[in-house]
Amino acid sequence: MDMMFDNLSALIAISAIALGFGALLGYAAVKFKVEGNPIVEQVDALLPQTQCGQCGHPGCRPYAEGVTEGEAINKCVPGGDDTIRALADLLGREFIPLDEEHGQAPETKMTAMIREAECIGCTKCIQACPVDAILGAAKQMHTVIIDECTGCDLCVEPCPVDCIDMIPVAVTPQTWSWNAPDGIGNRPGNLIPLRNIA
Repeated sequence: MDMMFDNLSALIAISAIALGFGALLGYAAVKFKVEGNPIVEQVDALLPQTQCGQCGHPGCRPYAEGVTEGEAINKCVPGGDDTIRALADLLGREFIPLDEEHGQAPETKMTAMIREAECIGCTKCIQACPVDAILGAAKQMHTVIIDECTGCDLCVEPCPVDCIDMIPVAVTPQTWSWNAPDGIGNRPGNLIPLRNIA
Protein backbone atom coordinates (compact mmCIF):
# COMPACT_ATOMS: atom_id res chain seq x y z
CA MET A 1 0.00 0.00 0.00
CA ASP A 2 2.88 2.38 0.84
CA MET A 3 4.52 1.74 -2.51
CA MET A 4 1.28 2.44 -4.38
CA PHE A 5 0.84 5.69 -2.40
CA ASP A 6 4.44 6.70 -3.21
CA ASN A 7 3.90 6.03 -6.93
CA LEU A 8 0.64 7.96 -6.91
CA SER A 9 2.16 10.93 -5.08
CA ALA A 10 5.14 10.95 -7.49
CA LEU A 11 2.75 10.91 -10.46
CA ILE A 12 0.72 13.79 -8.99
CA ALA A 13 3.90 15.79 -8.28
CA ILE A 14 5.24 15.31 -11.82
CA SER A 15 1.83 16.23 -13.29
CA ALA A 16 1.69 19.39 -11.16
CA ILE A 17 5.20 20.39 -12.24
CA ALA A 18 4.32 19.75 -15.91
CA LEU A 19 1.13 21.80 -15.61
CA GLY A 20 3.03 24.61 -13.92
CA PHE A 21 5.70 24.72 -16.62
CA GLY A 22 3.03 24.45 -19.33
CA ALA A 23 1.15 27.42 -17.89
CA LEU A 24 4.41 29.38 -17.59
CA LEU A 25 5.33 28.65 -21.22
CA GLY A 26 1.82 29.54 -22.40
CA TYR A 27 1.97 32.87 -20.56
CA ALA A 28 5.45 33.60 -21.96
CA ALA A 29 4.28 32.81 -25.52
CA VAL A 30 1.46 35.33 -25.22
CA LYS A 31 3.33 37.99 -23.25
CA PHE A 32 6.58 37.95 -25.25
CA LYS A 33 5.12 37.29 -28.71
CA VAL A 34 7.37 38.66 -31.45
CA GLU A 35 5.46 40.52 -34.14
CA GLY A 36 6.67 40.10 -37.70
CA ASN A 37 7.75 43.04 -39.82
CA PRO A 38 4.64 44.20 -41.72
CA ILE A 39 6.77 45.52 -44.59
CA VAL A 40 8.24 42.04 -45.09
CA GLU A 41 4.67 40.71 -45.35
CA GLN A 42 3.77 43.34 -47.96
CA VAL A 43 6.93 42.71 -50.01
CA ASP A 44 6.35 38.94 -49.81
CA ALA A 45 2.78 39.43 -51.07
CA LEU A 46 4.10 41.29 -54.15
CA LEU A 47 6.56 38.53 -55.08
CA PRO A 48 5.30 35.78 -57.41
CA GLN A 49 5.82 32.95 -54.85
CA THR A 50 7.61 30.71 -57.33
CA GLN A 51 10.29 29.82 -54.73
CA CYS A 52 12.67 29.42 -57.69
CA GLY A 53 15.84 30.67 -56.00
CA GLN A 54 17.00 32.66 -59.03
CA CYS A 55 17.42 35.73 -56.80
CA GLY A 56 20.04 33.93 -54.73
CA HIS A 57 17.69 33.16 -51.83
CA PRO A 58 16.02 29.81 -51.14
CA GLY A 59 12.55 31.30 -51.62
CA CYS A 60 10.43 34.42 -51.86
CA ARG A 61 10.13 35.05 -48.12
CA PRO A 62 13.92 35.24 -47.51
CA TYR A 63 14.24 37.54 -50.53
CA ALA A 64 11.46 39.75 -49.10
CA GLU A 65 13.40 39.97 -45.83
CA GLY A 66 16.56 40.88 -47.75
CA VAL A 67 14.78 43.57 -49.74
CA THR A 68 13.44 45.21 -46.58
CA GLU A 69 16.99 45.26 -45.21
CA GLY A 70 18.28 47.15 -48.26
CA GLU A 71 19.00 44.45 -50.83
CA ALA A 72 18.40 45.28 -54.52
CA ILE A 73 14.78 44.99 -55.69
CA ASN A 74 15.66 43.87 -59.23
CA LYS A 75 16.57 40.21 -58.72
CA CYS A 76 13.15 38.55 -59.20
CA VAL A 77 13.21 37.03 -62.68
CA PRO A 78 9.70 35.46 -62.65
CA GLY A 79 8.17 38.71 -61.38
CA GLY A 80 9.91 40.80 -64.01
CA ASP A 81 9.51 44.55 -64.40
CA ASP A 82 5.96 44.59 -63.00
CA THR A 83 7.12 43.22 -59.65
CA ILE A 84 10.13 45.54 -59.59
CA ARG A 85 7.83 48.55 -60.19
CA ALA A 86 5.47 47.43 -57.43
CA LEU A 87 8.39 46.95 -55.01
CA ALA A 88 9.81 50.37 -55.93
CA ASP A 89 6.41 52.01 -55.28
CA LEU A 90 5.96 50.21 -51.95
CA LEU A 91 9.46 50.92 -50.64
CA GLY A 92 9.84 54.41 -52.10
CA ARG A 93 12.84 53.40 -54.17
CA GLU A 94 13.74 54.16 -57.76
CA PHE A 95 12.81 51.60 -60.44
CA ILE A 96 15.83 49.60 -61.66
CA PRO A 97 15.56 47.19 -64.64
CA LEU A 98 15.89 43.46 -64.01
CA ASP A 99 19.44 42.36 -63.15
CA GLU A 100 20.45 40.16 -66.10
CA GLU A 101 22.92 38.29 -63.85
CA HIS A 102 19.96 36.42 -62.34
CA GLY A 103 18.34 35.62 -65.69
CA GLN A 104 16.15 37.18 -68.33
CA ALA A 105 12.42 37.58 -67.92
CA PRO A 106 10.63 35.48 -70.55
CA GLU A 107 8.46 37.28 -73.08
CA THR A 108 5.57 34.96 -72.18
CA LYS A 109 4.81 32.77 -69.18
CA MET A 110 6.52 29.41 -69.55
CA THR A 111 5.71 26.00 -68.13
CA ALA A 112 7.63 22.74 -68.02
CA MET A 113 6.57 19.82 -70.16
CA ILE A 114 7.99 16.32 -69.71
CA ARG A 115 8.26 14.14 -72.80
CA GLU A 116 6.75 11.20 -70.96
CA ALA A 117 7.89 8.52 -73.42
CA GLU A 118 11.51 9.43 -72.66
CA CYS A 119 11.14 9.78 -68.87
CA ILE A 120 13.06 7.15 -66.88
CA GLY A 121 11.46 7.98 -63.53
CA CYS A 122 14.60 9.12 -61.74
CA THR A 123 12.66 11.67 -59.56
CA LYS A 124 15.41 14.30 -59.88
CA CYS A 125 12.94 16.78 -61.38
CA ILE A 126 10.49 16.16 -58.53
CA GLN A 127 13.21 16.93 -55.99
CA ALA A 128 14.20 20.11 -57.86
CA CYS A 129 10.66 21.51 -58.18
CA PRO A 130 10.11 24.12 -55.44
CA VAL A 131 6.31 24.11 -55.77
CA ASP A 132 5.62 20.36 -56.15
CA ALA A 133 4.23 20.78 -59.66
CA ILE A 134 5.66 17.46 -60.90
CA LEU A 135 3.76 14.27 -60.26
CA GLY A 136 5.30 10.79 -60.43
CA ALA A 137 7.12 8.06 -58.56
CA ALA A 138 10.48 6.34 -58.75
CA LYS A 139 10.92 4.34 -61.95
CA GLN A 140 7.54 5.58 -63.17
CA MET A 141 6.62 8.21 -65.73
CA HIS A 142 6.38 11.80 -64.46
CA THR A 143 4.12 14.61 -65.57
CA VAL A 144 3.79 18.33 -64.86
CA ILE A 145 0.69 19.85 -63.28
CA ILE A 146 0.54 22.85 -65.60
CA ASP A 147 -1.67 24.96 -63.31
CA GLU A 148 0.91 24.61 -60.51
CA CYS A 149 4.07 25.10 -62.59
CA THR A 150 5.61 28.56 -62.15
CA GLY A 151 8.04 28.23 -65.07
CA CYS A 152 11.12 28.63 -62.87
CA ASP A 153 13.17 26.24 -65.06
CA LEU A 154 14.80 24.48 -62.07
CA CYS A 155 13.67 21.01 -63.16
CA VAL A 156 15.35 21.11 -66.58
CA GLU A 157 19.01 20.93 -65.56
CA PRO A 158 18.87 17.90 -63.19
CA CYS A 159 17.11 15.71 -65.76
CA PRO A 160 19.69 13.10 -66.90
CA VAL A 161 17.88 12.26 -70.15
CA ASP A 162 16.97 15.85 -71.09
CA CYS A 163 13.27 15.09 -71.51
CA ILE A 164 11.93 18.35 -70.04
CA ASP A 165 11.13 21.30 -72.26
CA MET A 166 10.00 24.78 -71.31
CA ILE A 167 7.04 25.76 -73.47
CA PRO A 168 4.94 28.93 -73.52
CA VAL A 169 1.61 28.73 -71.72
CA ALA A 170 -1.22 28.85 -74.22
CA VAL A 171 -3.17 32.09 -74.05
CA THR A 172 -6.85 31.41 -73.47
CA PRO A 173 -9.68 33.74 -72.51
CA GLN A 174 -9.04 32.68 -68.90
CA THR A 175 -5.30 33.48 -68.95
CA TRP A 176 -5.28 36.53 -71.23
CA SER A 177 -4.68 39.85 -69.55
CA TRP A 178 -4.47 43.38 -70.85
CA ASN A 179 -1.48 45.44 -69.80
CA ALA A 180 -2.82 48.86 -68.95
CA PRO A 181 -0.84 51.72 -70.45
CA ASP A 182 1.33 53.86 -68.23
CA GLY A 183 -0.48 56.82 -66.79
CA ILE A 184 0.62 60.40 -66.81
CA GLY A 185 4.08 60.63 -65.34
CA ASN A 186 4.40 56.81 -65.34
CA ARG A 187 1.79 56.53 -62.62
CA PRO A 188 -0.72 53.78 -63.43
CA GLY A 189 -4.30 54.72 -62.83
CA ASN A 190 -3.83 58.42 -63.60
CA LEU A 191 -4.65 58.27 -67.29
CA ILE A 192 -6.96 61.27 -67.02
CA PRO A 193 -5.79 64.23 -64.95
CA LEU A 194 -8.25 65.06 -62.21
CA ARG A 195 -8.87 68.40 -60.59
CA ASN A 196 -10.46 68.78 -57.21
CA ILE A 197 -13.11 71.48 -57.69
CA ALA A 198 -14.42 71.48 -54.14
